[in-house]
Amino acid sequence: MSHSSFWVNHVKNWLWVFVRSVLLAGISFIILYPILIKVMIAIKDPVDLYDASVVWIPKHFTLRNFLLVSESLNYPKVLLNTSLLSILVMVCQTLSCVLAGYGFSRMKFRGSGLLFGCVIFTILVPPQTIMIPTYLTYKNFDILGIITFLTGKPLNLIDTYWPFFISSILGMGLKTGLFVYIFRQFFRGIPKDLEEAAWVDGSGTFGTFMRIILPNAIPALVTVMLFSFVWQWNDSFFTGMVLNETGVMSSMVSGAWGQIMFYLRYTETSLGMDPLYASMIRNTAVLMAILPLIIMYLFVQRHFVESMERSGLVG
Repeated sequence: MSHSSFWVNHVKNWLWVFVRSVLLAGISFIILYPILIKVMIAIKDPVDLYDASVVWIPKHFTLRNFLLVSESLNYPKVLLNTSLLSILVMVCQTLSCVLAGYGFSRMKFRGSGLLFGCVIFTILVPPQTIMIPTYLTYKNFDILGIITFLTGKPLNLIDTYWPFFISSILGMGLKTGLFVYIFRQFFRGIPKDLEEAAWVDGSGTFGTFMRIILPNAIPALVTVMLFSFVWQWNDSFFTGMVLNETGVMSSMVSGAWGQIMFYLRYTETSLGMDPLYASMIRNTAVLMAILPLIIMYLFVQRHFVESMERSGLVG
């Protein structure tokens, strides 16, 4: 290779590195820009709101906004309720979806294709189309008339956490169709020879599933568990339909405006009627709502990326 060819290839490599770095930096900035804006606003003092020279970095740093949000919205209790609800829903949903996915991948019967098509159909149907029947189902919850026969009236499960658990364990939770599809595609990639060898050794279907299939399905399990946790944490449609009180994070954020204004009128008389200040506090509430997810991602991002690659979920 001549000296000129060497330098041409060297320049091409460095040019590609530069272009790739610029693209990655630009995409990262677009993704992180809203979060950076919220962080900068949350640590501002109210005096910086009317200072035209303050654009990004505030002149007066403060953490008082976080304390106000924590007090006005009862943040510790909401954080605990949301964490427990998301974890329990994640466990129930993962359990039901992994069983359904394994059944669709291995057990063939008449109508199995049609049944799986109905599962995919649940991904396509907007939840708003079944909002009324879903609400009425939990408003007048009954099991084949048994509850009405025993108590004289159906149960009212609205404003309780039971609708989340019932829908998750029965395979009708949030994004269940997608999770079943992920498990089905992953199990189809596992060779059947492993199961046949376990059957020859005397293991039954359930034993084979627990000892052979599940240990090999860790990537799909991690993917589904993280998706289920995050989507339940951020869900506002189903949560707002079932829960009337602001006991979880999504409902807390949606009702933050009224609670913050009410709190400020009685604690911050000089700022309680200032809409800019109330907007800043509400921005802080949104940041505190997503902050636990950001912290969680910092700890599990390596496992999450690895599970996404091994599960083959793209797009």
